[in-house]
Amino acid sequence: MNTKTLNDLFLDELADMYDSEGRIVKALPKLATAATCPQLKEAIEAHLKQSRGHVIKLQKVFQAFDVKAVGKTCEATVGLLAEGNRITEDFAGSPAINAALISAAQKVEHYEIASYGCLHEWAGLLGNQEAALLLQEILDDERAADELLTKLARDGKNTEALGRGDEDQSDDPAPRKPGSPPRSLSPAKKRGPARAAAA
Repeated sequence: MNTKTLNDLFLDELADMYDSEGRIVKALPKLATAATCPQLKEAIEAHLKQSRGHVIKLQKVFQAFDVKAVGKTCEATVGLLAEGNRITEDFAGSPAINAALISAAQKVEHYEIASYGCLHEWAGLLGNQEAALLLQEILDDERAADELLTKLARDGKNTEALGRGDEDQSDDPAPRKPGSPPRSLSPAKKRGPARAAAA
């Protein structure tokens, strides 16, 4: 019979995220260098600083459980970072590079948000409030980073990726609101039978 408990699961996931943060710290400088948008570059560099702090906070979480800080290869992060590296290389120099970098970064953020959300809940159930508080701080940082990336994408990086020059956008209406259907899917204007048939 397998006797592993929530405490074992918590420590296993904690080791996973400890490895993950270390890999992210090494990967972010390359993403920042690839960014051509100053705001995105600044956001990535700011999160790099946060991620270094997360490594220290995770060490404190280990200490709160009287366990030595040890990482376990995070296969999910390995895969996500490999994909991000491929995207960076494939779209380097293109109008879509910043949107591509945001996409790659958000995939990592969403994984971290899910993982830290679980760790925070488990720390609370295990009665370790010190660990729960540290994990909540990390979780808040990850959510804020994700929100900033979404804002940058919606403020222009996604439309920039369309690759259209100014002359192509001169008669373009205002950008559509998030969640609204693409203009190509919007209902056609009402036309008479003859004109509709000729369309």
